[in-house]
Formats: sequence, C-alpha cells, structure tokens
Amino acid sequence: MRPWGFQGRQRAPAARAYVSALLPERRTPWRAARFCVVDLELSGLDPKTDEIISFGAVPVDAGLAGAGRSIYGLARPTRSLPETSVVVHGIRTIDLQEAPPLDEAIVPLLEAMAGRVLVAHAAEVERAFLKVALRRQGLRLRGPVLDTNVLGRLLLAERGESPPRFLPLRQLAAELRLPAHRQHHALSDALTTAQVFLAVVSHLEEGGPETVGSLARATSRLDNELRFPSRDSAHPSKYQANDNFGHDAR
Repeated sequence: MRPWGFQGRQRAPAARAYVSALLPERRTPWRAARFCVVDLELSGLDPKTDEIISFGAVPVDAGLAGAGRSIYGLARPTRSLPETSVVVHGIRTIDLQEAPPLDEAIVPLLEAMAGRVLVAHAAEVERAFLKVALRRQGLRLRGPVLDTNVLGRLLLAERGESPPRFLPLRQLAAELRLPAHRQHHALSDALTTAQVFLAVVSHLEEGGPETVGSLARATSRLDNELRFPSRDSAHPSKYQANDNFGHDAR
C-alpha cells in the first residue's frame, strides 16, 4: 500500500502504523484480542459541522483495562464553541486556545487505535466523528466498533429483561455495581466504558464463548433475542438474581 494520504501528502508514521497494523481476527477469543475504548467530547452532534475537541482512550489487553496506559487529548476547534456544548462538558473555547488543531492532536489517538478493535458507548457518535477525522488524514476507520449500549441491552435481553432503547453509561455502570468516573470528561468516560465493557462481556460469556466476531454481531443478536427470546432467559442467573440487573438503580 502506498504511504500517501489525501492531496498526495506522505502519511505520518502514526497513520502508516494505523493502516498496516493487523487487527484481531473475528474468530479471536475476546480475552485474547486487543481493544481500544474511546470517548469523544464534541462541539455538537453533527459530524458534518461539529468537531472533536477532546478524546480519551483506554487500552484493554487480556481482559484487563490498562488505565496506566490511557491517553487524553484536547483539540483546538476552528470555531467558537456553542454554549449548549459548554454546558454539557464544561470545556470553553478559551480552554482550547493552546491546544493543537485536530489534525495534529489526533496523532496519539491513531497510535492508540492501531491494531485494536474499538469500543465506545453509543458508538455511532464516535464512529461518525472518527470517520470524518480519519478521512482528513487520508484514512478509513478500520474494523468494527463495539457498542457497550448494545452489549448491555443484549445481556438484559438474554436474561429475560425488556431492555430500554438506550442505556445511559452511568446507569449501566450502576446496574453492574461499578463506579462511574467524572461524567462528560473524555478520559473519565472512557475509563467507565472500559469497566462496563469488561463486566458485560464477562457476563455474556456465561452463555458461551465470546469472540471478536460474536461481539461485532451484537446488534443482530439483540434483534434476534427480542424476536425469539431464549428459553433459558426465563431462568435468572445468579448475577441477575443477586444484583437486580436491568432494574432502576436509584
């Protein structure tokens, strides 16, 4: 593959590494695979007009979150941040004046994602914005992006619950009896998501081995479970009975 990006510019080493790194095969047992849990803070929710202003990433190897190898970064937007976004994440335009532009800021994130399956909560948002950011580097987003919202809903469905259409990250963490770190801070939310991911997949594995491919099929598995509930779902597991998973955690 030629090491050239958009407009004929030579790709930076991080971009070349991202393109060339081998991703885990779909048949790889999940505990043997390498993951990168990502969270983004944004200026808004439209990837056509809004921008990534902050990111956090946590590596997961051998079924363990590498919090000590996490990364966090800020990116200077091209426009002033709207008040509606500042209210959510607390990052002001002035806070980003010394931050690098996204094309430069994203380099550590590219390095963190290379050779890893991505994980995010409500992953469609991260997927959409990462696609735009990588396109500016002449790259395509590689591999599946696993969604802890979908995986959490799948676990509920397999255990006979009626999952809501959306499970907020903090609610899912609370129902799994996990701590939730600072909300709407990219690294804190990435850490919470990593913990949730490990817990949910560990419980899903009670029903049989999980692989990268089986987790990537979570949406279709959820659809099938909602249409044709498993016979075993009427019999709550030890975890379900003790921890009241799927009910209001308030």
